[in-house]
Amino acid sequence: MYTKNNDQSASLFREIEEGIFVLRKENESNDSQMVTQEIKQNFIQFHFCDKGAVTFVFHSGNYSMLLKEMESLLLYNPKEILPLQVRLAPGTTLFSIFITIGRFHSLFLGESGIIDFLSPMRQHEKYYTLVGISPQLFIILHQIRTMHLPASLYSLYLRAKIYELLSLYFNKGQETETEACPFLSSEENVQKIRQAKELLLRHMTSPPSLQELSEEVGLPLKKLKSGFKQIYGESVYGFLFDYKMELARKWLTTEQYNVNELSLKLGYSMPSHFIAAFKKKFGTTPKKYVLTKNTQ
Repeated sequence: MYTKNNDQSASLFREIEEGIFVLRKENESNDSQMVTQEIKQNFIQFHFCDKGAVTFVFHSGNYSMLLKEMESLLLYNPKEILPLQVRLAPGTTLFSIFITIGRFHSLFLGESGIIDFLSPMRQHEKYYTLVGISPQLFIILHQIRTMHLPASLYSLYLRAKIYELLSLYFNKGQETETEACPFLSSEENVQKIRQAKELLLRHMTSPPSLQELSEEVGLPLKKLKSGFKQIYGESVYGFLFDYKMELARKWLTTEQYNVNELSLKLGYSMPSHFIAAFKKKFGTTPKKYVLTKNTQ
């Protein structure tokens, strides 16, 4: 498998173990971005878009498929090579897993009754399915993106999260997971929670109070707090903190802003407050973080 990514610096493509590859891509620009990847014929593809939109292009542009926010796509065709050619809209995040059919069989040996395309009747047929990303899957995707560990530990962490992601993806009871939380079974409530997240990020330098957020989206405060944690895996302000620190890390890496400028852009009244927050999240100061990155 060879990468042909036109924006390699902004993506992460790697083999995490024999027969399993992952591709991470975040389009932080204001323009659409293309990503292409040669893939051998014996790979099953899993694509997860938890933000933005991804357009998959097939057969030299003669056919396309849209993967919208909070949707996932499984692709498998034992008779035809399916190279990856996708267009990411601005602000899109994509996480993809590529696993050989042999490795997949070894992981799910004896589960053909659960996994439809592994059944003897269908194992030689092409297969694709488009389904929504459940709150449980979203939490795993968010953790993969935001967890910061030394490289050796992160590799182990990533393998564990991919196994968790696949097991929940194929869990027969996944479709009824939201029934355990009746509040989330309402698409209207879920949309209100997502609206609350967008409002929070839009006003991150001076975020609304929980009560103001509750009134703005039309949800009782208790439901806002519990629903937000169900979907995003964190409290409202815990999510905002992680988001701001992730932005800070990326901006420091690209050297777009210095510490004083970052403090203002992220809503900190004093640089010392920003430095303390950054150290709390990453275990080092912004200055030391930049020095470490520059020596790698």
